[in-house]
Amino acid sequence: MTSTTPSAGSSAGSSSTVSNPGEREDLLAALRTARHFLRYTAQNLTDDQAAQRTTVSALSVGGLIKHVTEVERGWARFIVEGPRGLAGEKDFSEWTEEDFAEREKGFAMQPGETLQGLLAAYDEVARQTDELLLSLPSLDVRQRLPKAPWHTEDSQSARRTFVHIIAETSQHSGHADIIRESLDGQKTMG
Repeated sequence: MTSTTPSAGSSAGSSSTVSNPGEREDLLAALRTARHFLRYTAQNLTDDQAAQRTTVSALSVGGLIKHVTEVERGWARFIVEGPRGLAGEKDFSEWTEEDFAEREKGFAMQPGETLQGLLAAYDEVARQTDELLLSLPSLDVRQRLPKAPWHTEDSQSARRTFVHIIAETSQHSGHADIIRESLDGQKTMG
């Protein structure tokens, strides 16, 4: 499939492909809700607590916020730039062990990183993603997906990409909730 690069003058075809403004507002509301619950898990944590692993998982609240920031940034770049925005110069199928080892650093707070800094980066990426969602000419624009064993299709629409960002944020918010509850008993709900 060919990619359709979103731009002010692009259109995916007929007028039926123009997104309903209510659809965008619904996507934005769902994304903001998922972000709220993820951020809530970090409320009143110190940097040490945010970096702490409280389960057998290698994940921490801070590491999850860092990861979700990168996920959202990458998928938003994908909408605009295509596969290179998500995978860089190589398809995932071409990544080496070193590439994957470097990627693993994105799941944990590194020396010198602070929770405040991670949350500020997350807020900036969220602002940019919200702006993209509201300004795209159509949510039907498609980009070719980079080759990866976990992609089952050749391309993906901006709409599906935003749904993926919402799903990933929600999934990791649940992970962070378990980690936080294991740390000090705080829950996002209940």
